Amino acid sequence: MRSLLQARGVGLALTSAIVLLTLVTASVHLSLGGLLFLLNGLGYLGLAVLIVVGYLKPHPLVERFDWAPRLALMGYAATTIVGYIVIGPYSTLGWATKAVEVVLIGLLSADVIRVYGGPRGVVQKMIASVFGRPRQEQPRSAAGAASTAGTTTPEPS
Repeated sequence: MRSLLQARGVGLALTSAIVLLTLVTASVHLSLGGLLFLLNGLGYLGLAVLIVVGYLKPHPLVERFDWAPRLALMGYAATTIVGYIVIGPYSTLGWATKAVEVVLIGLLSADVIRVYGGPRGVVQKMIASVFGRPRQEQPRSAAGAASTAGTTTPEPS
């Protein structure tokens, strides 16, 4: 499964499908009227923009936190589904929108596997981006050793 997700063009197709489904559910919520639906639709629109920006990665800060929009959108869609089940009102349009959101969560999960290798990879990326990456020793090359040959380090007492 992971090798299929690593295939050329899959990232663009997956991101396009995620953005399309997010815009579909946003448009449904925006068309319903009322403050709760308006806010829900605007939240979906904002997350769609963040997914696109995260895919393009024009800035190191965006690349550092590129996991956040994916997880936020997964949580947002899941919360919307639970809210619909608890509050209602139930309709064919509502259930169809919930089906779109379930597919959206599935596509986001596939994207997480594609980019990070799975949940463990996301957690490692989250920790690294929030707390900083642990400093790794760089292997010294002959040129690097020659450039530091004149420097001395203090001897421990």
